[in-house]
Amino acid sequence: MGIGTSIFLIALGAILTFALDASVGGINLDVVGWILMAAGVLGLIMTTLIWGRRREVVTTSEQPVEYRRVEERRDIAPPL
Repeated sequence: MGIGTSIFLIALGAILTFALDASVGGINLDVVGWILMAAGVLGLIMTTLIWGRRREVVTTSEQPVEYRRVEERRDIAPPL
């Protein structure tokens, strides 16, 4: 789940919990809103942890990188 999706779930849950005053038979919209907000916060925390790990730089050796020289040959005619 990305940051945008997490923020969307938090906003949708807040709207269902605090802004709506409707009732649906058999479903408590306040509880659904709290669940969506909790899922959004959990997704935001998990996304932040995953992105935080991804930005760490790991070096495996102190040897310099070996470079190779690439030359282009122009003595061959291009295909028609």
